[in-house]
Amino acid sequence: MPAPRVLVTRPAAAAAAWVAQLARYGIAAEALPLIEIRPEPLTGALAQARRQLSRYAAVMFVSGNAVTSLLGSDHIYFDKSGSDHNYSEQNAAVAPTDQAQAAIETRAWSPGPGTTQALLAAGWPRARIDAPAADAAQFDSEALWAQVAPQVRAGLRVLIVRGGDAAGRLAGRDWLAQRLQQAGVQVDQLLAYRRAAPVLAPAARSRALAAAADGTLWLFSSSEAVANLRQCLPAADWRGARALATHPRIAQAARDAGFGAVADTRPALADVVASIESLA
Repeated sequence: MPAPRVLVTRPAAAAAAWVAQLARYGIAAEALPLIEIRPEPLTGALAQARRQLSRYAAVMFVSGNAVTSLLGSDHIYFDKSGSDHNYSEQNAAVAPTDQAQAAIETRAWSPGPGTTQALLAAGWPRARIDAPAADAAQFDSEALWAQVAPQVRAGLRVLIVRGGDAAGRLAGRDWLAQRLQQAGVQVDQLLAYRRAAPVLAPAARSRALAAAADGTLWLFSSSEAVANLRQCLPAADWRGARALATHPRIAQAARDAGFGAVADTRPALADVVASIESLA
């Protein structure tokens, strides 16, 4: 049997990328973004943090969105020796000439492959990136901690670059921040972007309702996406719907929402593809 049609619920840019990647494996997929990303203006605290990365032993980026919101995709640029190149005129006002050296001296902590790729695209040296092992059961704060804990000691200063809710309040898990603080680390937290529930257009609402019972496989990579779906369609019945989640916590959120069949998978592309094919 062919693999089921898949609805990718990541934010718009990431959803489009996943649809294209799944298509290369012969999997029919379409984007139904359930999280809207709104980057903060690169001013104020965000611009100041970017200028002062050298103050931190490490900067933890919670996602690729955190990377691009703070660094863009080409703000830090190194050659193989680690020397810094000139910045574009566009970035000169917010990227002083000591920025590249600051990044070389500061480690970047990444919870997974997507964030790591965003860091590499921004020019952060691979040797200065810490991330979960490629064969980690999950890509999350706990898996990252297993890698970075040996670096941690009292008195260090760590910056966590993260998202917030639509009102600009920091949102998401505080597990890593709490663990660092317990170890005597000074933790600063920076709002880089806001996450909001989308306003579904009529066509998107119709597609979502049809996918509640037509065999479509919902691909969830965030519990927030599940919550936003419930907010957008509060009267929908999901008992006939199927979901594939990239973390056990997300799978539980889908079950709590009423999805009738829920499986979980590692978030790496190859694992997601294999899980989709197994659900044919």
